[in-house]
Amino acid sequence: MSSKTVGDCMTANPVTIPADLSLADAAERMHEHGIRHLPVIDQGHIVGLISERDLALVLGIPGVDKNRVEVTEAMTVNPYIVAPDTPLEDVIGMMHERKIGTAVVMQDGVMKGIFSVVDALAVLLFMLKGE
Repeated sequence: MSSKTVGDCMTANPVTIPADLSLADAAERMHEHGIRHLPVIDQGHIVGLISERDLALVLGIPGVDKNRVEVTEAMTVNPYIVAPDTPLEDVIGMMHERKIGTAVVMQDGVMKGIFSVVDALAVLLFMLKGE
């Protein structure tokens, strides 16, 4: 592959959601921004990641009130976190191996971006076009 890093291909400044907001808030935020993943933030720290799939799974349970259930109850804890200078090949390899759709890009405890399957597809398309 190339010598690209995840920092070269990530989506910078991703939309996030505070840990104390509801599943309804998460769904609305995803819809509003046309995204499928939200890093969950609590007191300035990333504590998890919630995806459209997580929402669908929990909201599919009979009796779940999307306005009363907080995102922390549906999120994935310990998301895959990488540094911006991590080789893109390594990140994509790990995402494939672990069958995950997102890596959170952090540097010195600060979230710099997010790298998702959609970003990986953009890289693939760029390569296929020979650009």
